Amino acid sequence: MAAATLLLVLTVVALGSGHVEAFDPNPLQDFCVADPTSKVHENGLACKDPAAVVADDFLFGGLDKPGGTTSKRFGFTAHPVQIPGLNTLGESHVRLDVAPGGVFPVHYHPRAAETALVLEGSVYFGFVSSYPDNKLYAKVLRKGDVFAVPQGLVHFLYNNGSAPATLYASLSSQNPGLVLLGNALFAGALPDELLAKTLLTDAHTVETIKANFRRS
Repeated sequence: MAAATLLLVLTVVALGSGHVEAFDPNPLQDFCVADPTSKVHENGLACKDPAAVVADDFLFGGLDKPGGTTSKRFGFTAHPVQIPGLNTLGESHVRLDVAPGGVFPVHYHPRAAETALVLEGSVYFGFVSSYPDNKLYAKVLRKGDVFAVPQGLVHFLYNNGSAPATLYASLSSQNPGLVLLGNALFAGALPDELLAKTLLTDAHTVETIKANFRRS
């Protein structure tokens, strides 16, 4: 009886530990520095020869200034942290700069949770829980504040202040994915009639919104 009980407990623990593992597979070595020259396709990037690894493979400089991808439409700049040594370690990072009145629009990351640290300025930041509650969890964040977003939940960032804002975001996946809800609905090929019924509106309104997304 005791042996059977112990076996049951171990089974439950094993199942539970499997459920709470990191979102990305755990590495099987100290590091796997990405080899951008490799033609091998796998879940992640192929590893560089450990004998050729140097300290610079774990360094990224220049994050003290804005850079990377700029969205004039939404008023933000995203500067991804590209460190070869983070390959297979299940994380990614980005610097965000948001102009006054700018937004990082409503979106979600299908494969990652997120934490965001405000470095300068202030922003209105939050997420919405899943259906049927659809509860909003949001705060005005100021310099030094950190906010967490659970994996896969819709969230947003809005600089409703008068000064530029800078944030440092960390995500719990090497490839977190990004789904911008507005783009997914109105910049793709979903039929107007379907969107009209989904959004409880009419096809003319849907086409008007789609036209906004087609503009450069």
